[in-house]
Amino acid sequence: MAADQEQEQRRRLLDVASRFPLPSGCRFSYGTAGFRADGATMAPAVCRAGILAALRSVKLAGAAVGIVITASHNPIGDNGVKIADPDGGMMDQQWEPFADALANAPDPDALLQMVLQFVKDEGIPLGGHHTAQVLLGRDTRPTGEYLLDAALQGINAIVGAHAIDMGILTTPQLHWMVWSKNKGTKASESDYFTQLINSFRRMLELLPKDKGGYELAKKLIVDGANGIGGVKLEQMKAELSGLDIIVRNSGKEGEGILNHLCGADFVQKERVTPHGFGPEDVGVRCASLDGDADRLVYFQMSSSSDNKVDLVDGDKILSLFALFIREQLDVINNNGSQVDKSLPARLGIVQTAYANGASTQFLKGLGLEVVFTPTGVKYLHKKALEYDIGIYFEANGHGTVVFSEDFISQLESLSNDLSSQAANSQYHAAMRLMAATQLINQAVGDALSGLLLVEAILQYKRWSFQNWCELYSDLPSRQLKVKVVDRSSIVTTDAETKVSQPSSLQELIDKETANYTQGRCFVRPSGTEDVVRVYAEASTQVEADSLAKSVAHHVERLLG
Repeated sequence: MAADQEQEQRRRLLDVASRFPLPSGCRFSYGTAGFRADGATMAPAVCRAGILAALRSVKLAGAAVGIVITASHNPIGDNGVKIADPDGGMMDQQWEPFADALANAPDPDALLQMVLQFVKDEGIPLGGHHTAQVLLGRDTRPTGEYLLDAALQGINAIVGAHAIDMGILTTPQLHWMVWSKNKGTKASESDYFTQLINSFRRMLELLPKDKGGYELAKKLIVDGANGIGGVKLEQMKAELSGLDIIVRNSGKEGEGILNHLCGADFVQKERVTPHGFGPEDVGVRCASLDGDADRLVYFQMSSSSDNKVDLVDGDKILSLFALFIREQLDVINNNGSQVDKSLPARLGIVQTAYANGASTQFLKGLGLEVVFTPTGVKYLHKKALEYDIGIYFEANGHGTVVFSEDFISQLESLSNDLSSQAANSQYHAAMRLMAATQLINQAVGDALSGLLLVEAILQYKRWSFQNWCELYSDLPSRQLKVKVVDRSSIVTTDAETKVSQPSSLQELIDKETANYTQGRCFVRPSGTEDVVRVYAEASTQVEADSLAKSVAHHVERLLG
């Protein structure tokens, strides 16, 4: 970097750090969700995230990087910021320690020295040929516009950086835009809508004409959590032929408060109807998005006498996707027709220890390969990429399907080879899979694209909501939190299913678990607070509660 350019770079960093001083007593930590806190305190962290994103882009030869300003399913007063890497996924974990250090730099001089040292250590060519480009998106929170400005100022503090405000978006839209832009394909919001609408339409056109059975009701009521997902679904729904979508908690003025008594997180945890639903909705298929539309669950009211719901969570969404994809592969590979075509593919299911044991047993019973990772989307996504087709979901409804480039290339080739035999069932199966690769958001979990894929598959299978619910029965479970002095004193292995430290704890867990039919229990330290989380399953709710309580008592005695 030339001397005058270096001076300018130093001046900009000192200037922006002076404009956004660290609030007294604040400590920011970059986790799976990025930085999150009360929205009023977030500006310094968001500004520094802007610096970080610009540096990340320069490091990666000017590839587009993303920033999304959201606190997802958190209350409306909170806000947050996270960075999307060029592949549309989470920022590389190796940069997280620097993210933490930068966000907590105590003064402008400390921030400047930290950046200069990091640039030197990482070999980042500031002032060189690689300028930075950062795409920005935010949700509907009242602090969003103010924090967007802080992010812009942070990005502009890096010489040559270029910020592009993509507007008010769902989190998955921003991730998809970053992914698409770096692939060299169209990446605007209208391109996103067009891709989803067209691929959904293609899937409906490919429905078997001769398949008898249940005719899926076209009516779908969607709880938009009073967030950005409801807004976007309202924009898109008129183009979705074959589906009659009614959006409640849509984010309109006066309809309700973001994530308050509504949204996927609320419905999944409480198992009751969201605000705005009533007895007239009994028996109607319903879905719920979270505030930034990266989580999706389904539900149905079974009785007008209470607000309890039959829930379909991320585990059952995963199971539906796995069944559909496996079925298409089976048609292609075991067709028994004259056409000598096959599509070898390694299909992998990725779960965390929080997945209900009944779902894991169901998937393994189908002969599918099921593997586990630690809790957190970044671990799940990375593992899913090891397969030709990787499917992952957390029970909270966050997940997606990823297809390898090699698999998509083979699928395209097979589709072309079979195109002269359009009536062939292999051709239809290949085309359904092709449409699914376009419909699902492969960059990140996306409630809108996931919802459309669910609806297309239910129509394909001629399944009612009840058919879906009855795939398997969840084992009763219980989660507890135990306050501890130091959560780092507990160390886990085997994707957080076993405790290695303290050494005696796992023996105690095993001993307790052996007392219960279908018992399963694990403990793990929280990533954000000094608590240990206890999860237990058993054949009855009473037994699951008892197992969780017994293990929590051992944790408290050893670590409390």
